[in-house]
Amino acid sequence: MRVVIIAPPWVPVPPPAYGGTEAVLDALARGLQAAGDDVLLVATGDSTCPVPTASTFARAVGVGTAGVPAEIAHALYGYAEAARFGADIVHDHTLVGPLYAAQRARVPVVTTNHGPFAGDLEPLYRAIGGRVPIIAISRDQASRAGNIPIAATIHHGVPIADYPVGDGAGDFAVFLGRMHPDKGVERACEIAMKADVRLLVAAKMSEPAERAYFHERVEPLLGDVVEYVGEVDAQQKVELLGAARCLLNPITWHEPFGMVMIEALACGTPVVARAMGAAPEIVIDGVTGAVGVDDDDLAAALKDVDSFSRDRCRQDVESRFSAERMVAAHRQLYERVLGGVTHASTKILRPSLSSAAN
Repeated sequence: MRVVIIAPPWVPVPPPAYGGTEAVLDALARGLQAAGDDVLLVATGDSTCPVPTASTFARAVGVGTAGVPAEIAHALYGYAEAARFGADIVHDHTLVGPLYAAQRARVPVVTTNHGPFAGDLEPLYRAIGGRVPIIAISRDQASRAGNIPIAATIHHGVPIADYPVGDGAGDFAVFLGRMHPDKGVERACEIAMKADVRLLVAAKMSEPAERAYFHERVEPLLGDVVEYVGEVDAQQKVELLGAARCLLNPITWHEPFGMVMIEALACGTPVVARAMGAAPEIVIDGVTGAVGVDDDDLAAALKDVDSFSRDRCRQDVESRFSAERMVAAHRQLYERVLGGVTHASTKILRPSLSSAAN
């Protein structure tokens, strides 16, 4: 297949630091190419993903700096490049691109929703539903789509070799994410203090709202138990996860997936998470970590994280969340769409790994 992937223009692919969507697209593009497909990645010029790339912008635009006009220019350029490339299928990860595709695209297009179906994005997905096959990234996210048709539910995956198993000897729990109340940073600090377990907070904090939240709600909680270590790059993230006793992830919203959880598990690090969004699909309660309903549950689990097998955590990611499985599932959907089948599937696509090479 000749596949064009259109990434959002906000962050390079792969991301130098924070950027879950861009990390997924890097793994998907590399995996498709390894499976024998011809891949063109439409991303910003500072992207380093080792596949052929086309770019509207020399550098990442940055979240919130240029907004819709930049994404429109980027998406339209992507479809022009897809035509020149002779694409069999376009996998569009922008928001505005699928609206164009629903009316004008001359090549089959699929799109992945990386956010919630409710709220501001609902009218968009209702408008393209039935015209552009929509991929959900978890069962929980798909269950919140109402009558918006879902073509497939495909969990994200990670390139296993990029995540060496750590020994967990750092004598600390870690929070990794964005400095935002939805991510549960403040709750993580309070839970760690309740359990008297040292916590390192590694969080993106570049936007004004993120800095304000930190100074008002998180900074007062720093001290002997909780330490803020700043934003980390990809290598630092892997080292931090590998050394941590666990990942503490007390999200406060129905997060559609949560890449950091499978990254932690790939490093052999158990996850202690709140039972919201996709967390119960990712963490096997009592096996690869603990899923609790409140802070008391999570504080109790935090004291007992050394009882979880790091080998079992790694094995679960190899079985359920590898990049190879993610790629094979996408190829299966692409072939289905090219065959004219775009109806909804409520089943998680988990083909055998051998299908990735077909």
